[in-house]
Amino acid sequence: MSLITEPNLKEHGKTYFQAYSPGDDFYEALIEAHRDLSDEQSEQLNARLILLLSNHIGDLSVIKEALSIARTGLQETTNTSQQPSESH
Repeated sequence: MSLITEPNLKEHGKTYFQAYSPGDDFYEALIEAHRDLSDEQSEQLNARLILLLSNHIGDLSVIKEALSIARTGLQETTNTSQQPSESH
């Protein structure tokens, strides 16, 4: 199995008229799941969700590929934001 990076969200039995609608539905459900949680609880929810979905995928090579892709570009952002500002 290889990592699917093209839009692939859908709900069985539901017809979508816009290609982005399933993504919007997912985002709405994710935001709702975080509603009224503290920052710590939100972090716990995210960690549990990642573990549940990773277990569902089940293919460690796919999970490692997803982690690598998700991390791409973050190092540049981190290095840029941590550089000390110059004083003149």
